[in-house]
Amino acid sequence: MTVAEAITSLREGEFVLLHDSSGRENEIDMVVAGEFVTPEHVARMRQHAGGLLCVAISNPLGEKLGLRYMHDILSNSNSFDSNSKEMIMGLAPYGDHPTFSISINHYQTYTGVTDRDRALTIREMTNLYNADDPRRKFVSSFKTPGHVPVLIAAKDLLLRRRGHTEMSVYLTELADLRPVTAICEMMDAQTYSALSVEKALKYAKQNAIPFVDGKELIEYAKVH
Repeated sequence: MTVAEAITSLREGEFVLLHDSSGRENEIDMVVAGEFVTPEHVARMRQHAGGLLCVAISNPLGEKLGLRYMHDILSNSNSFDSNSKEMIMGLAPYGDHPTFSISINHYQTYTGVTDRDRALTIREMTNLYNADDPRRKFVSSFKTPGHVPVLIAAKDLLLRRRGHTEMSVYLTELADLRPVTAICEMMDAQTYSALSVEKALKYAKQNAIPFVDGKELIEYAKVH
């Protein structure tokens, strides 16, 4: 029932807590559908999660926008010599390639980092999904570098990679929403580490937010 509750929550513009797995990052992200993001959502993620606030998009949308993964951009950059290219991350310690692309601000933002600015950037990024010419709209409406990192989900989502990027985008697809999410890791200011599952479950219960475990979502995907 948790997946069904998560789908309902996303459709209502509310949060979902998403845990990848204990054998991976073992982190919990706050997730909200991009089309519903408001400054209040951004403020809450900043205050209650505290990790890096990113916008995650589906792989097909990334291709339409002409976006590439940052590790590929840097690998092919003439500005990086062979020694500098040794810095480029291949596989992360948890076994996956990072999904980071460029970072962006919408052109109507000022600094780009305020709650209003980041909410605007994420919503306008989501609106590209239904644009007549998403590539043209993207390059004319956004600036880089900016304050919202873009994450591109792997092709085939959970069949290829099982990170928060893919899981959150998959949940929006289940909810018949545009495949764009705002996600932010939940940190613990007492331990200076990622928030534990136990504390995240407590937060979820106190705030009536569905908590989805990655294993549960993968099993759901196998059935459905």
